[in-house]
Amino acid sequence: MIDRERIQTLLENRILILDGAMGTMIQKHKLSETDYRGKRFESYEHSVKGNNDLLNLTQPQVIEDIHTQFLASGADILETNTFNANSVSMADYHMEDLAYEINLEGAKIARKVADEFTSKAPDKPRFVAGSIGPTTKLASMSPDVSNPGFRAITFDQLYEAFKEQALGLLDGGVDFLLIETITDTLNCKAAIYAILEIGDERGLDIPIMISGTITDQSGRTLSGQTVEAFWNSIVHANPISVGLNCALGAELMRPFLKNLSSIATCAVSAHPNAGLPNEMGEYDESPMYMASVVGEFAKSGLVNIVGGCCGTTPEHIASIAAQAEKYKPRVNIEVLA
Repeated sequence: MIDRERIQTLLENRILILDGAMGTMIQKHKLSETDYRGKRFESYEHSVKGNNDLLNLTQPQVIEDIHTQFLASGADILETNTFNANSVSMADYHMEDLAYEINLEGAKIARKVADEFTSKAPDKPRFVAGSIGPTTKLASMSPDVSNPGFRAITFDQLYEAFKEQALGLLDGGVDFLLIETITDTLNCKAAIYAILEIGDERGLDIPIMISGTITDQSGRTLSGQTVEAFWNSIVHANPISVGLNCALGAELMRPFLKNLSSIATCAVSAHPNAGLPNEMGEYDESPMYMASVVGEFAKSGLVNIVGGCCGTTPEHIASIAAQAEKYKPRVNIEVLA
């Protein structure tokens, strides 16, 4: 049962901890094509290796184990393994028809683990955030440099994909819906529209977490918005939190997070990468170093929710949690009317 008031109260009293990188943890398992296929898809005509969201159906124990590790490290909020589980992204694997089921099962797996931890420690309730990624296509930018007016997808197509995903996550029992790693705000607005419509249809006040991505040190999203413009574009959604994740490491994220914290009228979140990727595509920031930077976010009163994105492990989350518990959450949260 979604309880926005209870979540809001917790955000005002302590800094909540979001989990770390699902993709990083899946990579540690070194799964083969056969593993990804499982029994159900052993004769599937297309390659599915790399479709991490499919593991909700074919290797649910792997995903459950990862969730367990993150909660054991101190996380309060689990993100479902559904970042790419929308029909637009699933088209890369010719699995569009599985989008709802993958979200449903992904939510159920996370819900099971969260409830098990909550039952053991009722004074530290654990929550599930339904992860909604940006899809593989942009609504406001052309992928063809020679044809700037071209769009690979329409707003209505995104809305339909996001609504199907959100329905699966809600039916699976999530507490929040997390629209994350936003590079194009128009994509985000399609997701917001879909979620608000579901809320109207079901009579629900669905808590929405929104997290944008600053792609470089210019301080703008890929579609060109500053932090301030991004906030003003999504404030109508009455989000329970707004924040930044991915792209930059914690240290480089700080000035943009500070800007957002100074204008946001809801809780503020940050889940940065473990630094920038090296030449091998790996992330080098240690748990101790990353926690020291994120801990400074907390000490400075910038955040209500902290966690990790690419490259972050349970060790990173444990270190971040240890730092965050020393400080009070960002104050003067205004719940929008």
